[in-house]
Amino acid sequence: MRTLRPHPTHCSSHTNYITLKLLVSDILMKNSRRAPALAIALCLSAGFAPADEKSVNPKIQEILDKISEARIKSILEKLEAFGTRNTMSAQDDPVRGVGAARTWILNEFKSYSPKLQVRFEKFRVKKQGQRIFKDVDLWNVIAVLPGAKMPETQIFVSGHYDSLNLGNRPAGAPAGPGTDATATGGGLNATANMTLADFEKNADLPAPGVCDDGSGTATVMELARVMSAYEFDKSLVFVAFAGEEQGLIGSGLQAAKSKKDNQEIEAVLNNDIIGTEVAGNGRTGNSSLNVYSDETMDSVSQQLSRYVREIGERYMPAMKVNTIFMGDRLGRGGDHTPFQLEGFAAVRFSTPNEVYVNQHHAGDTLANMSVPYTTRVAKVNAAVAASLALAPKPPIVMPEPRAASAAAPAAASPGTTSGTTPAGAPGRRIGPMISRGGGYDAVLRWRVAGSDAGIKGYTILIRPTTSPYWEQEIYVGKVNTYTLKDVSIDDLKLGIRAIGANGAESLVTPYAYPPRQKTEILTVE
Repeated sequence: MRTLRPHPTHCSSHTNYITLKLLVSDILMKNSRRAPALAIALCLSAGFAPADEKSVNPKIQEILDKISEARIKSILEKLEAFGTRNTMSAQDDPVRGVGAARTWILNEFKSYSPKLQVRFEKFRVKKQGQRIFKDVDLWNVIAVLPGAKMPETQIFVSGHYDSLNLGNRPAGAPAGPGTDATATGGGLNATANMTLADFEKNADLPAPGVCDDGSGTATVMELARVMSAYEFDKSLVFVAFAGEEQGLIGSGLQAAKSKKDNQEIEAVLNNDIIGTEVAGNGRTGNSSLNVYSDETMDSVSQQLSRYVREIGERYMPAMKVNTIFMGDRLGRGGDHTPFQLEGFAAVRFSTPNEVYVNQHHAGDTLANMSVPYTTRVAKVNAAVAASLALAPKPPIVMPEPRAASAAAPAAASPGTTSGTTPAGAPGRRIGPMISRGGGYDAVLRWRVAGSDAGIKGYTILIRPTTSPYWEQEIYVGKVNTYTLKDVSIDDLKLGIRAIGANGAESLVTPYAYPPRQKTEILTVE
């Protein structure tokens, strides 16, 4: 058993001072009106011990180095050998079909480490529509590596192990995004004209599903093998979902159960179609990765996608992480979506270079995908999951919940900005702990989520409202309030993150109000 421990500080006060000077110079060039105030704030922060959060943790690098391309290939070969993993295929055949596949995945998880808590999460799904054309047992396969300090906080790494073959396309049908079984409307839905008999017949067709989504499943399994040899503060949950091709069934049921059970899921890293580097139109690239979140500015999923970009490119500088502020590819969906709908931070990892002609057909084979590319994406996953699992919980910027009453607002979840308007207070919103000190200063307050024993300090993050990424970061030490002199809270985005004693960085909690709600105004007739 290896334990990830704090690594030595590589920065000095002198280095921190030089960094601050460069940052101040950059601000002066970008915005002369705000620069003096921000420069003062930056210089004041230099008095604190410098944070080591931007260095590379050698133990996380060690994990990445142990991820094996050969083992990922071996997993993909085995998944392909089941012939089909269609959710509606044979449940009891020992060598072919979805039943054989899930049993093998379960046993592989068990073989990796006695520290992994491995189980099936079984659901009995009722016949509904054409895709679920009979009552069927659906089994998610789950392996949990319990956290040593915050086991209640979970980081999910997921993919779906089921596959699909839609059969022959109608004459003249394009081999485009419409092959996606989850596509909807606008002429994109390739299943619109399929009959119940078509679905029943197709359930037993060869469906190797190596890229979609053997690549995601192999990533989950290889990370479970490698990372289970280490110890983390938070729990890592490795999940192979079933029923994705029938409409996100396995993930939808799992997300709903997690919400009902009040589970604390800090992040879901979902991997789907991460196995091709040459697109169907000839576009080529093995050094970039798309990460889909959602369209809501500063949502928890967008914060997670920014974190993926920052950490992924830090540990894999040869990989460019494209943060895409869309729920998924246009008109499509993945297993991250149900978790977003339940309020959890969730993103999808996917290749920018898809081969539509092979998706959901017999051509989705090992010969038509890139194992080296899948391995690179697996390493990005490992860096992000390990960093989150070692980091403190994100700070809370919402006020303490009020005592429950008919007029009190609903309590906001840690790190979020949700709230309701109290009765009798039209237009009033429960907002974060940020204010205008003296009318012209930015006064930020926050509180710790859980224990502060492992927290080294906090950093304040700043960006223009039009920027997708945080541009400035100020280390302010182990305090819970900070004032940025002469900085307006009305034309900037501000956030706060916790830094662990081991240098690991939490997700950023933004200071953002919930959307204004329409209020009914009474008039006298």
